Amino acid sequence: MSKTALITGITGQDGSYLAEFLLSKGYTVHGIIRRASSFNTGRLEDIYSDPHFPSTRLKLHYGDLSDASGLASLLDDIHPDEVYNLAAQSHVRVSFDAPEYTSDVTAVGTVRLLECMHRLKLNARFYQASSSEMFGKVQAVPQTETTPFYPRSPYACAKLYSHWITINYRESYGMFNCSGILFNHESPRRGETFVTRKITRALAYIKHGLQDKLFMGNLDAKRDWGYAKEYVEAMWLMLQQDKPDDYVVATGETHSVREFLEEAFSYAGLDWKKYVVDDPRYHRPAEVDLLIGDPSKAKRALGWEPKVKFKDLVQIMVDADMKALEKKLSGKVDCQTEQ
Repeated sequence: MSKTALITGITGQDGSYLAEFLLSKGYTVHGIIRRASSFNTGRLEDIYSDPHFPSTRLKLHYGDLSDASGLASLLDDIHPDEVYNLAAQSHVRVSFDAPEYTSDVTAVGTVRLLECMHRLKLNARFYQASSSEMFGKVQAVPQTETTPFYPRSPYACAKLYSHWITINYRESYGMFNCSGILFNHESPRRGETFVTRKITRALAYIKHGLQDKLFMGNLDAKRDWGYAKEYVEAMWLMLQQDKPDDYVVATGETHSVREFLEEAFSYAGLDWKKYVVDDPRYHRPAEVDLLIGDPSKAKRALGWEPKVKFKDLVQIMVDADMKALEKKLSGKVDCQTEQ
């Protein structure tokens, strides 16, 4: 008998990859999407066009983590076997500009979801998307599941609340709750305002002579960057274990934003220094200088480890944005020709 999963944030990078992964495992997948005046399901288009993923097993529902009664009604209707909470206001810099909204969705939204599951007495396994940003001003290098947290942004503080409330509900009510402390994970589906995708997208425009400059913030910040498509398997594996627990999901390597720039521009045959301009608007009020995770526990307990290396990840993203722009430009040429 196939399982049923509910994904919040299904239209995001992780949500779309997770939906594909679960569908490949035979799941029926339900996703919560926010109502918008324009289509916001672009990352799911591959699923609907792939004959291996029958669209009847992917069901989307309008909803929001700020609406507890709506969440309760949906959970009661679906009765999922697994719930993956990926929804959030997830942009760190934006969280400084919208701290209250970030807290309501990213923090309180989690407790709304958990409380609904508890009151409905759902026998569902729960995954919480925790974040390496919770380590913030790092207290140890590398960071493990037992490293003390020191959040440095409203987003990180909100994620820390969600992390601990997930543990609290597990210990208080015996719920099968797991948190994945995921370090930076990127892909061609990464949002265009996030630094890695911002770089590769701008690089494509610069390469084609459509953009002159790339405005950047702190180039010295170091991050542990992995491939998002691989990380969703770790989420699923956590919910397949005999006992719930929390895991760091990372590559164990750290690279600076400057290194990402160098690798991407070099791959495209350009010198990044000719195009990149420092812009104070993109500097955070409180910076996180270094993040590097130790995924030993995930490897030992889940049998999971990353395969795509840093250079490969950069090239995957550059190739994808180059191809996307070329497709867009050829489309414009075709339209002009037809006119």
